[in-house]
Amino acid sequence: MKRALQLAATLALTSIFAVAQVSADKSPSAQRSAALALEQQGKYTEAEIEWKAYLKAYPSNPEPYAHLGLIEARQEHYTEAVPLYRKALALNPNVPALRLDLGLALFKAGDLNGAIPEFTELLKNAPPDSPEAQRIRILIGMAHYGLAQYAEAVPFLKEAAKHDQQNLPLRLALAHSCLWSKQYPCVMDVYKEVLTLNSESAEADMLAGEALDEMKDNAGSTKMFRAAVKANPKGPNVHFGLGYLLWTQRIYPEAAKEFEAELANDPNHAQSMLYLADTHLQLNQPEIALPLLEKAARLDPSLSLVHLDLGIIYGDSGRNEDALRELTLAAKLKPDEVNVHWRLARLYRTLGKKEEAKVEFEKASSLNKAADDELYKKMSNAHARPPQQDAPQSASPNP
Repeated sequence: MKRALQLAATLALTSIFAVAQVSADKSPSAQRSAALALEQQGKYTEAEIEWKAYLKAYPSNPEPYAHLGLIEARQEHYTEAVPLYRKALALNPNVPALRLDLGLALFKAGDLNGAIPEFTELLKNAPPDSPEAQRIRILIGMAHYGLAQYAEAVPFLKEAAKHDQQNLPLRLALAHSCLWSKQYPCVMDVYKEVLTLNSESAEADMLAGEALDEMKDNAGSTKMFRAAVKANPKGPNVHFGLGYLLWTQRIYPEAAKEFEAELANDPNHAQSMLYLADTHLQLNQPEIALPLLEKAARLDPSLSLVHLDLGIIYGDSGRNEDALRELTLAAKLKPDEVNVHWRLARLYRTLGKKEEAKVEFEKASSLNKAADDELYKKMSNAHARPPQQDAPQSASPNP
């Protein structure tokens, strides 16, 4: 078997050397023609030999570099294609489609920061209503999206959506970008557009629900999440989204049902397990919460609420060392959580550690004061605004 493999390798190398020798005997014009023909046939190794031979005759010609880059890209060797495209551009920046090929290679290689300047340069010269401009806008928008630069993605995706009225995935990417850059009215505008394309889009309902939740419209956000559940009850996170919203409103029995439904879809959904456990804890059912919390902690130990709730249950049952471990972890994961420091302070006091208890009480007090100061600032700003004409009167400020 080993000898057969060695023979096959020898024959392959002999074939390549033979092609190289034949190529060396051709004129540059014949080498170029052969390279193009081999490239079209998908014979990339042989085409590469021809292009390299042609390059020796014309070292300042960008064409062989461009085609060598294309050969690498067609084999999905995008990182290797980039320097070849750059060399071709350095020799002649006006070769048609070369900058686009470079941008695409960078994009597909995952170098989104490198791709954006190339696409931006192309967009400057593309007619605004052309298919080329539309393609480039989408690429720039998705490059920013991939870099989590959602505010920067919005204008490009919005303009692209305007030029393609039927593109649902594009609108969903735009809606996500608007949501994650806190442009909530934009989410609602896109949501209305999505409904014209798919009146039962669960994802759109969830996005709208999240936007309304951020705008403190509990009734509206709950309505949207209920619509998402109805549209696609098996969709990922759909029950969790509704359950979490109900949990924030302290509607615990109904929230528990939604978390259970999410776990029926995905038994290892750590957040649903955590919030289901916390719901039982809020309902004074620690014996049901404990095994759920311990499993959630194994699935995702980075969830600070898991450790806080475990610390509470362990502390209430006299397992002080376990409680200390969990509350300390919670404090590391979320150092600005008042309840964690307050619980730690009480536990240290129970353990007779007065100095540690004092430090934790001071941290909790400081965090409480910071929160109060921020609320006072918001309320003061609200009262300082001049009254708007025809604005409905409110019984309380809306910070």
